[in-house]
Amino acid sequence: MALRKQEWPEVGDLVIATVQDVTDFGAYVKLDEYDKKGLLHISEISSSWIRNIRDFIREGQKIVLKVLRVDIEKGHIDLSLRRVTKRERIEKIMFWKKDRKAENLLRGVAEKTGLSFEEAYEKAGAPMEKEYGLYDGFERAAKEGISALTKIGVPEEIATAIAEIAKERMHVPMVKVKGIVELRCMKPKGVKIIKEAFLNAKKAEKSRDAKLRFYVVAAPKYCIEVMAENYKHAEAILQKVGENVVSSVVKAGGQGVFKREK
Repeated sequence: MALRKQEWPEVGDLVIATVQDVTDFGAYVKLDEYDKKGLLHISEISSSWIRNIRDFIREGQKIVLKVLRVDIEKGHIDLSLRRVTKRERIEKIMFWKKDRKAENLLRGVAEKTGLSFEEAYEKAGAPMEKEYGLYDGFERAAKEGISALTKIGVPEEIATAIAEIAKERMHVPMVKVKGIVELRCMKPKGVKIIKEAFLNAKKAEKSRDAKLRFYVVAAPKYCIEVMAENYKHAEAILQKVGENVVSSVVKAGGQGVFKREK
């Protein structure tokens, strides 16, 4: 993000660059995150012999490069493509995409609250970035609500807008855990008792940030599936629901046991 990026990259940094001009000796590129230009020499494009430089890079292409040298006085930045590993490239692209999305989300917050982008960053973006990282701050707001932001100094009105936009525009990853309940009830209304045990357990667990699903594995075994934002929360809900189902059936004169599925 331009507002928080230092003016010059440091040696060893990975940068996103757009190829602007390809020549016989290399390519001139624009560093998207710094609004600077740099040189990618042909010797730093590939470890193998290059017959045609455009087989490796072309104008308009976005690439991940490693910073080799920075000369601020001369305004020169030397870069390398061949020294970037596959893993580094993937991780840098993922980070860059998250960074861009976070900036777009913050622009939406600014528009929603009537602030300039600079004001929104100063009042909310900066404290979020310092505490969580900007993208992760939006993700926390989507999961936990405004409390995750107000406790780090974000004004409540802006925190509310952030949480609303985050929930609308972000897909928050969830984890899944399963458990098996084995139930038997020989009472005349045994099937109804078991069905009501599941319904009552679901009503009792009204967590907004978790999803519950029940299905028959093979009678008398039933599966309880919980999806939540983290394993600790999912496990807690699974255990509570499993125990509630078994307890209801046992109280009605049946038998039951709950086991966490590995």
